[in-house]
Amino acid sequence: MHDAMTTPSLPPNSVIGIVGGGQLGRMSAMAAARLGFRTRVLASDPDDPAVQVAHDATIGAYDDPTALRQFAEAVDVITFEFENVSADGLDLLSAIRPVRPSGLILRVSQDREREKTFLGDAGVAVAPWRLVTDSENLRAAADELGYPFILKTTRLGYDGKGQKRIASPDELQAAFDALEPKPLVAEGMVDFAMEISVMVARGVDGTVRCFDPTENRHRNGILDLSLAPARITDETAAKARDIAERIATSLDLVGIMGVEMFVAANGGLLVNEIAPRPHNSGHWTMDACVIDQFAMHVRAVTGLPLLEPTRHSDAVMKNLIGPTDMALWPRILGTPGFIPHLYGKDEAREGRKMGHVNMLFPRGGMPGEFGVQARLDFLAVQDDGKD
Repeated sequence: MHDAMTTPSLPPNSVIGIVGGGQLGRMSAMAAARLGFRTRVLASDPDDPAVQVAHDATIGAYDDPTALRQFAEAVDVITFEFENVSADGLDLLSAIRPVRPSGLILRVSQDREREKTFLGDAGVAVAPWRLVTDSENLRAAADELGYPFILKTTRLGYDGKGQKRIASPDELQAAFDALEPKPLVAEGMVDFAMEISVMVARGVDGTVRCFDPTENRHRNGILDLSLAPARITDETAAKARDIAERIATSLDLVGIMGVEMFVAANGGLLVNEIAPRPHNSGHWTMDACVIDQFAMHVRAVTGLPLLEPTRHSDAVMKNLIGPTDMALWPRILGTPGFIPHLYGKDEAREGRKMGHVNMLFPRGGMPGEFGVQARLDFLAVQDDGKD
């Protein structure tokens, strides 16, 4: 068996196995091709975005031992574009080929209780939280955290799904009954100036690289805009990078990871969550950096050198959410300065990420709020964009 752990780096034409068929897998496969690697995607649908561009695919369920074994035996190293793979599936894959990031990291990131416990143990500040297993300790958590607070599932939540904002005691029971699976996590609301994220990569040799912190804005629980660099002080940016590096090192990460943080009104930083894979808030790197997040991830999991991800431009990334934004696609294609990326999804459903647009500015030349909105032109949100 070819074990990538025994070699300093995988040679060209080695096969990277990507678990998951979505857009993050698609863009990872395209980055892998530029670096001379082949990719095999494990996906549930032969028309998934990643399958369209990969060298090969295994079509099957993520919890099917036969499909997992067939997939693993056909690749040299395994990585992920989403975290929701069963523990048994991870164990099976890890027994056949190197898995990067490791199954341990995925187990931490896919369970909010484990994630918050790990971050606390690593000395990283997080928002106040309580584990909720029944109606009684939900009431106790509400008393301790105060209203309003957020009630979330510990697993399977993304893009605003699997969570509810609780504003008063009479909403407690209905929210508890509606959210599955149990247990749940209650999170205190944070008075924050903005949300930022840091993409951090760590190689097999322990080299750590950080992209510049990014300012993120959401609409309806889904990322709408990312501005790079985030409009924070140099001191806060350095602190954000240090936190991301500490988490990556504590986890023994190999690959890339998104670390979401709140910048508190007093300038302090609280980690919201981690995602050990490429991340929506890192898409601006595709056009504004010498090495983007996907190439950095491929370099890390294959043992190639991790070079400094120098940002040569300031950037704004705008998500394209179906169906409203996709109705504007012809105009987007005809607008100078828009760099469009489409994911190959057939159906532009409500709330579905269909693609994104990057816009570049000279390094250090990010305009103020009105300038950003003017550059977005017809893609600009008409209100303040806050949920």
